[in-house]
Formats: sequence, C-alpha cells, structure tokens
Amino acid sequence: MLLSIAWKNVWRNKLRSLIVIVSITVGLLGGLFYLAFSNGMVQQQINSSIKTEISNIQLHNPKYLINDEIKYGIDNPENKIKKIKSLQEVKAVVSRIKSVSMISSAATGTGTTLNGIDPEAEMQATDLYTKITKGTFFKTKLRNPIVIGEKLAKKLRVKIKSKVVITIQDMSGNITYGAFKVAGIFDTHNSIFELGNAFVLKKDLTDLIGYHENKITEIAILLKHNDMTNITETKLKNMFASEINSDELTIRTWKEINPILKMLNDMTIQFTMIFVIIILVALSFGIVNTMLMAIMERVREIGMLMAIGMSKVKVFFMIMLETVFLSITGGIIGLFASWILITITNKTGIDLASVAEGLNSIGYSSFVRPELGIFFYFFIGSMVILTAIFASVLPARKALKLNPAEAVRQDV
Repeated sequence: MLLSIAWKNVWRNKLRSLIVIVSITVGLLGGLFYLAFSNGMVQQQINSSIKTEISNIQLHNPKYLINDEIKYGIDNPENKIKKIKSLQEVKAVVSRIKSVSMISSAATGTGTTLNGIDPEAEMQATDLYTKITKGTFFKTKLRNPIVIGEKLAKKLRVKIKSKVVITIQDMSGNITYGAFKVAGIFDTHNSIFELGNAFVLKKDLTDLIGYHENKITEIAILLKHNDMTNITETKLKNMFASEINSDELTIRTWKEINPILKMLNDMTIQFTMIFVIIILVALSFGIVNTMLMAIMERVREIGMLMAIGMSKVKVFFMIMLETVFLSITGGIIGLFASWILITITNKTGIDLASVAEGLNSIGYSSFVRPELGIFFYFFIGSMVILTAIFASVLPARKALKLNPAEAVRQDV
C-alpha cells in the first residue's frame, strides 16, 4: 500500500519529476561515459604495450637489468622456453637478444635498442607485424634487413631499402659496425617506442657481435589473458626457484617493467570515480530541493494523514520511498543510456586525430574505444540508491516536524 502511494505521489507533478529524472540521467550519462572513455584510453595503452612492446612477463639475468650489458644473458633458453610453454596460461613465448646501439644514416644518427629476433616466433608473441605500414616484416631478400619505427625513419630521413649503419659493442668489448637495409617501417602510435627500438634478425645480430649461440638476453611471455599474470608469475617463480635463488634469473610482470601503466590504471579509475561521486552529490541537492518543495505543497495532506492515524514511521518511509523511486527511475534510465552509448562507441571507436601527435608523443593512441566493466554499473547503481536514501532524510524529517492540528488548517 505504501509503495503504491509513494509511486503515485512521484507523478503528481510530472514536469518537476521529469526534470529531476532527466538531470540524474544526464549526470550519470556524462559521468559514466567519462569513466568509460578514460578507462578505455588506459586499457588500450596497457593492451597495446603488452601485445606490441613488453608482453605480460619477462625473464632476464638480474645483472643485465643493471647496465644492459649483453654478456649477462640467460643460458640454455630452449630448455626454459619448453618448460614455460607447458603452462596452460601461456599463449606464446619468444626469446630476444637486446643491446644498446647507435643507428646512423647519411643524414643523422641516434641511439636505439637493437632487438635481435626470430620473426616467426615474434609473430606469435607480439602484433608488431600488424603495425607495418611500409615494406614487410622481414619477408624480403634484402641482406641484413632491419625494421624500424616511423618516427625513427623520419628522424634518420630514410625509406624502404635505405642503408643504415649500426654501431654496437661486441662480446670482446670492441666497437663494431654493421650495414643494414630498411625492410619495413612500423607505426605503433607510440613515439617513444618507435624512436627507441629497431629490429633485426637474431642471426645477423649474433654474427655482428659474436654472441653465444645458446644464450639470449630476454624471454618474453604472452598470456592468454592479462588477468592470469599474477598466477603465472607465481608458477614461474616456483618453476625456476633455484635459478632465482642463485641470482641467475629474475622474473618481472608488465606492472614491474612499466610501473607507470599500473599507476595510470589505478589513478584513472580512482579519479574518475571521485568525479562520478561528485556528480551524484551535486544531484542529491537537486533531489532534496525537489522533495522539500513537494512536502511544502502537501502540508495539509500530510497533516490529514497523520491526523487519521498514519504513524510517523510510515510518513517517513513514504517520503523516503518517493525520493528513492525518483532517483532509481533516473538512475536506471541513465545507466541504460550510458550502456548503449558506451557499447556503440566501443564498436565504432573515437578518433582524436586533431590531437594525435600530442597523444602519440606520450605513448597513447589517438583512436580510443570506451569500455566499462559490469562491476561499475552495479557500483554506480548502488551509489544512486545510497544517494537517494541520504537525500530523503532531510525532506522526511521536515514532514515529521509538522503538527497535524496546524497542518490541516493550512491552505497550501
């Protein structure tokens, strides 16, 4: 009975109720879409870094991480890779030889990290080959092919089949040189990665620096799902416990390799949730004002209800239910509208071409797909209900303070 009365009271003044409902809907739509947009931008950056640059987990010699000297490598990589592949969470494993070098063209030169890779294995573990915009990913007859980023190509002023010279330190500590020809140019929308990395065949790099045949500097692991990272890390640490204890091997996840990504992920969610809560708090003032106006218009009616025997508890809950119904109606519409907008923009994407250069310079893609997990919809829905309950307290208390004898005489 009380529920029916409260629901009917919400629609006694349709215009006022609709204004509040629309306000809640628009507020939630803006807040949730901003949350989805920010989350989508960060998640896209994380996924791009994992799939293109660093993978989920990396194995190194601890001493290599200190000064990047290639003499500190991982012994017997094939045996380790075979063990890693036995884990069901693992999608692909790849080994690399990485070394700091100088790359020069006829125009200029710059420092970069030279990655010696096996193209077939790399295509299983990363999606770098899908980023090739010019040339091919080592599918060429060129001698000593090299694949570089678009930003590096522009800086060196080179194109496909252009010659570049690599200056690097060999295993004896001597400076050696090697001539390579550009076979492919990739674009990852990350200027830092494009300038800081160049890729050559593992065999060509091994021949150039005289590296050990059964040794590499890095093992990268791509998992079937990012959520499996912590579980797999624990399994790997148990699997290679002796090597870790003897300081021959260290295992790091993407959160340790690039802690800025983890920080951005946590901060973006926290700051955006605070923004959404501020919106709800601001909306609560509008709800309180609306309900106070409704009570002042119904002073005589409330007084009569109390005079004929309706308890103060029932009056309190009636006002509370009216506030909750008003808020939930706006909340449901807002959540549903947000879900539709986020779903559509996730499929179509949002192209920020006008600020692409600025975003790329800090490692962000200019093409964003907003995304939001189901948890956030339930969380915001719960926050709407809590906001409605708190917003109903003041109007309900105002109603309880009415004196029935005086209220029935008022002509409001």
